[in-house]
Amino acid sequence: MFKYLPHTEGDINTMLKTIGAASIEALFEDVPPHLLNPDIRLPHAHSELELVRHFMSLAEKVDPLTPVIGAGAYDHYTPSIIRPLIERQEFLTSYTPYQPEISQGTLHYIFEFQSMITRLTGMDVANASMYDGSTATAEAMFMASAITKRKDILVSHTLHPATRSVLETYAHYKGLSIKPIAPENGVITLAALKDAISPDTACLIVQTPNIYGLIESYSGFADLLHENKSLLVINQDPATLSHLKSAGDYDADIAVGEAQTLGVPLAFGGPYIGYMATRDKYVRKMPGRICGMTKDVDGKPAFTLTLQAREQHIRRDKANSNICSNQSLLALFVTIYLSTMGQEGLIEASQQSIDGAHYLYEALLHTGLFTDPFKKPFFKEFTLETNASISDLEAHAKKAGFLAPFPLKKLGLKDNYVSFAVTEKRTQDELDALVAALGGHS
Repeated sequence: MFKYLPHTEGDINTMLKTIGAASIEALFEDVPPHLLNPDIRLPHAHSELELVRHFMSLAEKVDPLTPVIGAGAYDHYTPSIIRPLIERQEFLTSYTPYQPEISQGTLHYIFEFQSMITRLTGMDVANASMYDGSTATAEAMFMASAITKRKDILVSHTLHPATRSVLETYAHYKGLSIKPIAPENGVITLAALKDAISPDTACLIVQTPNIYGLIESYSGFADLLHENKSLLVINQDPATLSHLKSAGDYDADIAVGEAQTLGVPLAFGGPYIGYMATRDKYVRKMPGRICGMTKDVDGKPAFTLTLQAREQHIRRDKANSNICSNQSLLALFVTIYLSTMGQEGLIEASQQSIDGAHYLYEALLHTGLFTDPFKKPFFKEFTLETNASISDLEAHAKKAGFLAPFPLKKLGLKDNYVSFAVTEKRTQDELDALVAALGGHS
């Protein structure tokens, strides 16, 4: 299926005669020749990302600010193969595949998406219906409450404040009680959990890397929670799972997060896509739908919706969840990204992000304008403390073409905390230029 059908020579001649043009070339006479035949000076032996950067440097337009911030949305590389594929008509117009006999392609890539998420998270089963990371976390909260029949939700204060806000909103209308746990030097401790847990605790919700960019360890958390018949929910950036321990490694019960980091462009804040994975024993409490693979009457592989909680459609306010639509197009986006990058590509992209972040971290500390309030391991994002004017720092960075730093006071955190995030798209020259711009601040 194509967006257009090719015209015959007769069709073209008829159209040209109708508009009074001698040829197709005549339609472009008003376009300056240098735009029709630009000198692109194509370099040799460059990666796709380097070529894109090269062409952008030749474009006659105002350069956008280069983001060196994250706080929940990250400027990762998007392979050019993805957009032409997801913009095919049969993908753009697809809907929830209730009729498997005409939806095999859609069902197949949903199945692959689920399979990839389970492999990344180390869990047994995943769905493909989460709107974004925040609402996926709220759905995990509902799921935990339904499993345990309890109302108290322990929430780490190092969870992204926007996600905590969504949890509080959802909890209010479900009669659930949010119990925050304060961090110790930027992370949640097992001792703090022991003090907070009670017989009414349904689950603990944590995040790593957390809002400060710090890598948290949850060793022993699941044992304590399971002994109390409570659940462990881990919100995690899936792009970090090529290097960090997964929810499965920590014996968590539910894994959730924002999958925007798997190649989805920033796009002014969305749409993005969340993910959810869990253990086999909780599969019937999972919201949305699960696609499975079976065999047709001829013994050939076939795909169908294996589980779908019909109560979501008919029980309304009594349902565990009301997710009825499907993030199909973005699930396909992530599936193509992971297929294109492969295991080695995902590891390499994350390693470049780690290397760049630690390079920038050291360089910023050497300016004398920043100190590290935590001194703990981080991945691609880190938080620093400064006594300089944050608005002046932002202005200096903007003048040099950068969007940085991110003031954490915008999220209700400490006033003089700022964060930076580095992805594989940032070059050493760019990071040096940012440091020079900020270091010139007085």
